[in-house]
Amino acid sequence: MKTAFLYAGQGAQATGMGRDLYEKYPVFKEVYDAADRIKPGLKDVIFLNKDDALTQTENTQPALVAFAIGVTKLLEAKNIFPETTLGLSLGEYSALYGAGAFSAESALRAAAYRGEAMKKAGEGGDWGMSAVLGLDPYKLERICSKSGCYPTNYNCPGQIVISGEKDKVAAAGAAAKEAGARRVIPLKVSGPFHTPYMKSAGDALSEYLPKADIRPLRCRVLFNATGDDGGVKLLCDEHKKITDLLVRQVQNPVRLEDSLDTLLKEGCDDFIEIGPGKTLSGFVKKCAKALDIKDISIRTINTAYDIENL
Repeated sequence: MKTAFLYAGQGAQATGMGRDLYEKYPVFKEVYDAADRIKPGLKDVIFLNKDDALTQTENTQPALVAFAIGVTKLLEAKNIFPETTLGLSLGEYSALYGAGAFSAESALRAAAYRGEAMKKAGEGGDWGMSAVLGLDPYKLERICSKSGCYPTNYNCPGQIVISGEKDKVAAAGAAAKEAGARRVIPLKVSGPFHTPYMKSAGDALSEYLPKADIRPLRCRVLFNATGDDGGVKLLCDEHKKITDLLVRQVQNPVRLEDSLDTLLKEGCDDFIEIGPGKTLSGFVKKCAKALDIKDISIRTINTAYDIENL
């Protein structure tokens, strides 16, 4: 079997995520405790979510990366390792941890920094985001161009997320329906992620990441900005390439469908989603169906039960 680890992005967070893992597995507890030292109070945010604090970008991002690191460590303890890792947006930082480029500490610190930078980039705006279902990508791209918003996530066949100023996203959504979109679903958003509006976050990351500890990859990573491996070689010092890809990622569309298609066409048949949630598993199923690929295994890891029953 060819195994890929898939890492969830912002929006997958859930109150209490990882509590059973924290209580049962010391290796997982160590990660949450480390995250709490890096961002004091983060454990309470995860477990209690007072005032909906877990949905705030500066909290969501390190919290999800902490969950992902802890689960990855539990999989490694069971001798389960990936040939390839792939993450959705923020999940790319978790994927880089899974591939050995980030240590646990460097991944947590980078995620916390990214969350703060993206929060600042979105301050003062009235932002919107919608998932557009069932419309040709080229039609939607033209609609976005005319409306003044942006396609930001190419998730799977028939699903593209658009983002930007709220009124412009609403106008694009209405035009998409007129053009034949099956549905347009408004999403909660705290900023115009993966658009040029995130340039200041990209600039901040371009200052931070060159000083971060980024090590050679021990397995392949597929990157959001390109939909492929970005030319990053295994076991080589690719610090600059990885930095450039992460800076590009925060202000350009996520090419998730391209990455999943690559994996499926190469014969990857074992997908392990490190959540929480099952969003990426759904995208894999839709991509596989479009390619008429049936013999694949998709597992999701959210709880201690999931770990015990691997």
